[in-house]
Amino acid sequence: MCPFLRFGERIERYDYVLAPTNHRWSVGDEGETKHMIETLVAPEMAALKTRLKTVWESGDYGVFAKYMEPGALEFLDRLGIEPGTKMLDIACGAGQLTIPAAKQGIKVTAIDLAENLVQQAKERAKAEGLNIAIDQGDAEDLPYPDESFDVTLSLIGSMFAPRPEKVAAEKVRVTRPGGRIIMGNWTAEGHVGQMFKAIGKHVPPPAIFPSPLMWGNEEVVRERFGSGIANLTVTKRMFPFRYPFSPAEVADLFIEYYGPTYMAYRSLDAEGQRAFKDDLTEVWDRNNFASNGMTEVDAEYIEVVAIRA
Repeated sequence: MCPFLRFGERIERYDYVLAPTNHRWSVGDEGETKHMIETLVAPEMAALKTRLKTVWESGDYGVFAKYMEPGALEFLDRLGIEPGTKMLDIACGAGQLTIPAAKQGIKVTAIDLAENLVQQAKERAKAEGLNIAIDQGDAEDLPYPDESFDVTLSLIGSMFAPRPEKVAAEKVRVTRPGGRIIMGNWTAEGHVGQMFKAIGKHVPPPAIFPSPLMWGNEEVVRERFGSGIANLTVTKRMFPFRYPFSPAEVADLFIEYYGPTYMAYRSLDAEGQRAFKDDLTEVWDRNNFASNGMTEVDAEYIEVVAIRA
């Protein structure tokens, strides 16, 4: 990702899909960046998607996501999805929502961009004796017929796709009228937004993308779904990060297992890596309310529930 992507250039570096460092995004900014990204021709977009896929296949998100499962289960349980509901889990990762939803009798289909995570989710499903369709694919081009699902869901996943207007349109397309479109999206003001800002000091994001954290802004969410929805409810929530080790060790976990930080860290020289880890540790330490050598942080996100028009 360093240097920045520029129009007409080959995409030579990985995009780490992090948030901008010192710019507050607005709806007007998105119109400009939408025009910018649409100037990418098909081969450039294909190359970009290949690199994004490589980022998310780096590290080991399955290991990383184990610590997120309690918060994911809180999210799922609060939604009250009935057994027998046809649900699509977009950006399913290693199945941290897919598996428990299926165990509750929900008829789940799942999809993720990263092939290795799809395989991990399939292995988990097999070990649980669950028959789940888990596909490799793109949130911007879902391989399902129109109006296929009662619920279309994505927890901290599809917000990272580079063309949010396509993500929104695809969710509307595959959800039946009257069905629910549900998202959980980090906010710029919360802990994860602060963390991405710290990382962006060292590995700046490409200028052509709207920040993923714009999905944490209610006004932006409403604009993106537009007339495709009949009703929208946005509620601020806190996601519980709980680690039985120190903030410095949490930073190590992100660097080793979380694809974007894994790639960003490895793009720096030794001095840059030290500064990168120090800044990442500082954010976790600043927001940590545990006092026993462990790490406990609550990260703000918005819970989006839309009714398909």
